[in-house]
Amino acid sequence: MSYLRRLSTRSLIVLVVAVFALAGGGAAIAVAAGGGGPTPAPKPLDQAINDALVGPSPDGVTARVVFTNKLFPSGALLGGQVGSALLSGASGRLWVSADGRGRIELQSNAGDVQIVWNQKRLSVYDASSNTVYRADLPADTTTTQDQGTPPTLAAIDKFLADLGVHWAVSAARPVDVGGQPAYSTAVSPKHDGGLLGSVELAWDALNGTPLRAGIYAQGASSPALELTVSQISYGAVPASEVDVAPPSGAKVVDLGTTAHSGSSSTQAVTGLAAVTAAADFPVVAPDALVGLPRQDVRLVGGDTVLVLYGQGLGGIALVERKADASSNSSALAGLPTISLDGLTAHELATQLGTVLEWQSQGTGFVLAGSLPPAAAEAAARAVK
Repeated sequence: MSYLRRLSTRSLIVLVVAVFALAGGGAAIAVAAGGGGPTPAPKPLDQAINDALVGPSPDGVTARVVFTNKLFPSGALLGGQVGSALLSGASGRLWVSADGRGRIELQSNAGDVQIVWNQKRLSVYDASSNTVYRADLPADTTTTQDQGTPPTLAAIDKFLADLGVHWAVSAARPVDVGGQPAYSTAVSPKHDGGLLGSVELAWDALNGTPLRAGIYAQGASSPALELTVSQISYGAVPASEVDVAPPSGAKVVDLGTTAHSGSSSTQAVTGLAAVTAAADFPVVAPDALVGLPRQDVRLVGGDTVLVLYGQGLGGIALVERKADASSNSSALAGLPTISLDGLTAHELATQLGTVLEWQSQGTGFVLAGSLPPAAAEAAARAVK
């Protein structure tokens, strides 16, 4: 919508991240109707996008939303008990102001969640653990002139053509979401997509407001993750609705910053030889995992080695750190365990990928990829 054009690239990214932080098939996927409301006239995708971006400019958004999370199999987390609205799914409300501040409130018996963002910071408060997770946002480099100028039809066509190199893009489908006339499109990876089937987005036909976002696993007819509007109104949003602080006694987990000052006094350590020499623990980093060649090795934060295998969404990330003496310090310690040739590993298997964590000979490992458990376990066994 037009007020989104006035938001910086950073603010738009925050909105998208907030949708899928409520935790990260084919192209023609049905969109749940919002109650038999009107649908817009059929249009080519580029024209539907262009018309929405040059449409009227609401001063803000107030909406009721439904968050669906079918990512985790039953019993995969917390001994079968659902710990928060992030894991169980929930209904709630959303507010976005004209200047890019926003809040999503999810209400659940398992524990409410508040996601709040502004121009500088994103925070997620989980009442089930009384914990707030905070991350600083990257510095914005978009000019004021760029923020107020909608892309031309030619620019939209170029964007869609570039996107189409690696993604199959569906036509714009006239639909009704939350009682609003809307268009929906879906994109699916052409190759190296891992377990991802498609990503779908629906937006208000008149002003471009995102009304639904869903992520589908391969072969699935229902989304693994989805945030959809069930009711929406447009108008100014009071600051009190978006400037909400977590309880003063909440535990704070700082996820760091992605801001860049333009230069860094610390030179990155890359390459297997340099990383092995710099790390204070045995670095493994095999040449290949399950047929995927090693692409990159680097030292992150001075104490963590990140190794990447393969290309695209079908790749594998291997994280190596100095082993911790406490077996209870693992972030995945509460998850089910499996045996890796005599070693005990914790495993989180989801519709979209698998994460494994284990320790061996002084090194702690986390392996993650958009691949099924059997493939992830085979990759882990190859890490000697």
